[in-house]
Amino acid sequence: MRIIIIGGSAGAFNLILSILKGLDKEIDIPIVLVLHRLKNAKTILEDYLQLESHYKVKEAEDKELVKAGHIYTAASNYHLLLNENLSFSLDVSEEVNYSRPSIDVSFESFSFALNEKCCGILLSGANQDGAIGLKMIAENGGKTIVQDPNEAEFSSMPLSAIKIYNNHIVCTLSKIIKNINNYAK
Repeated sequence: MRIIIIGGSAGAFNLILSILKGLDKEIDIPIVLVLHRLKNAKTILEDYLQLESHYKVKEAEDKELVKAGHIYTAASNYHLLLNENLSFSLDVSEEVNYSRPSIDVSFESFSFALNEKCCGILLSGANQDGAIGLKMIAENGGKTIVQDPNEAEFSSMPLSAIKIYNNHIVCTLSKIIKNINNYAK
C-alpha cells in the first residue's frame, strides 16, 4: 500500500485545506497529516478537515491499521510512527525540533516501513522539522515534494529541506495538488 504523508507547521493549515479541496474524488490513497499542534489542547481539527474532504478524517490511534480512503492526523503531544504491518504507534519520547509530534520522526518511520511506497510532502513552517526525514524518504526510494519557499508563509522548513537535499520536487500549491492526484492514481 502506498501512503502520502504531509508535514507542516506555521502557515500550513490553509494549504492543507486547499489540498483537500483539490483532491480528485476517485482517489482513496491514505493520507497522513503531521502538523505541529498545541500540547494537551482539545481541538476540532479533524471535524474541520472533515468538512473539506471526501475522505474519512480521524486522529490516528495506537495499533490502528491504515485504511484506504482515510486521512489520519497525528495526535497532539505524541510522535506518530508506522510499523511494518501498516499499523500506527504513538510515542511519547522526547521532543524533536521542539515538537511532538515531530515531522522528522514520522517521516523517518514511514520511510523505513514503506520505502518506495512513501510520498512525503513538506509545507510551510518556522523551523527545520521535516528536512532530515524528507531526505530519508528520498534516499529510501520514495517521492518527495517541498513547497516552493517563495510561496510559503514561513519558508524555514522548505528551505531547510532543499538545503540538505536538492533533488526534491519543489513546487507551488497547485502543482503539489497535481502531483498528489497523479501519485494516487
